[in-house]
Amino acid sequence: MSAPVPEEITAPAHRDDAESADVVVCGAGVGGLAAAHALGSLGLRVLIAEKQPRVPRVPKGEVLQPGALKILDEWGVTKLLERQGAVRLSALIAGEGSGEGRMSLDYAQLPDETNWLLSADHEVILGALVDGLPENVSLRRGVSVREALRDDAGRITGLAVREAGSDRQIRAPLVIAADGVSSKLRRSAGIGANRKDYPHRLVALEIHDVPGAEAAVAAYVTDRGLRMRYPLPGDRIRLYVQAEPDELRGMDHDGLQRWADALIAELPELAAFEDQLRNSLAGRQLLPVGRFVADGLFAPGMALIGEAAHSVHPMAAQGMNSAIYDANALRGCLAGRSLDASEVDSALREYQQRRMPELMQIGKISHNAARMLTDLSWVGRTLGRRALRNTGANQRLSFTVMHNLSGLGLHPLSTFDRLCQLGLLPDPRARRRPRWA
Repeated sequence: MSAPVPEEITAPAHRDDAESADVVVCGAGVGGLAAAHALGSLGLRVLIAEKQPRVPRVPKGEVLQPGALKILDEWGVTKLLERQGAVRLSALIAGEGSGEGRMSLDYAQLPDETNWLLSADHEVILGALVDGLPENVSLRRGVSVREALRDDAGRITGLAVREAGSDRQIRAPLVIAADGVSSKLRRSAGIGANRKDYPHRLVALEIHDVPGAEAAVAAYVTDRGLRMRYPLPGDRIRLYVQAEPDELRGMDHDGLQRWADALIAELPELAAFEDQLRNSLAGRQLLPVGRFVADGLFAPGMALIGEAAHSVHPMAAQGMNSAIYDANALRGCLAGRSLDASEVDSALREYQQRRMPELMQIGKISHNAARMLTDLSWVGRTLGRRALRNTGANQRLSFTVMHNLSGLGLHPLSTFDRLCQLGLLPDPRARRRPRWA
């Protein structure tokens, strides 16, 4: 999904007004910072407005795919992450808690120099993105966006903000809405987003003092749903546990210990660091999970990036990575254009036409992967386990799934592929890679 570094954009002469920029970005999450990198690389003056005074510490967006790493490498961010101890992961493994029905995606098989994943704390990834920002990009924290500014024709021309107790205006030919799932700017532009919540939640645990953890993302399906873990820097493990919305509500210390007993019983490998797991329970976080793709990715003068535009189940590690692909795609659409309103809006239409089909496909891939591991109905569990076994035993299908997740290019599964996954049709090409590879 990455593209060659485009030529510098042709920007109009800078105005003397201090509260102006070529681009103003609402939000300093991964999407907003990636947009600032991408558009800053075109020589544009970019101003990022972020309402949070400090970088939040949240258990999300910690695994980077090869396609995103290629883009981050262009910006010098990958090296910053590795210098701070980010962990290279070689595989994505999925299977049953008992060890049966295993599907192993070996990223070393990818035909690319960046054939590995990278894990790091979300706040470390944000910090590396900030540290690598070009000089023509400025980040201002503690700035609350009140509303979008518009011209007489209704085109968005900047943001009204509140900073240090004062109301101000920031004018810009292009506004980036990167203000999260509940995006105020998306709603103010009248762009719909039909979010669908999954019936479960994810309990996030950060487990310390676990040296020598396998360098892979491992996901397991059990009778109570998904359990997923991967290593983090500093001999830590991130563990996600599927749970009912109220499963842990009001649970006392003894109840939590019994909950941990059941967790270890269904996934015996956790017994290797049982004490550390039990110590992590007090710091647990419960995360809601949902999915959507916005009805559109732009309004005149404004583009949607990252979680303002889309959200997926975290199981397939696509959300943060898709935000980086958004930014890179927008850069390609703006390259070589002026910042006249008509030129910008033409680029935004191109951005939507390019990214919307990809986002719909990514959403479908992520939802299917999540459904395969989280559906607790008898039919869902049966089909999910069957799909895991058959995909894992089929080199053509497993390579295609891995390539799709990696961000190096999408090759949608056909109806024939789906039937092969379920074991309803034999696959004569199961023992070799797909022809396109």
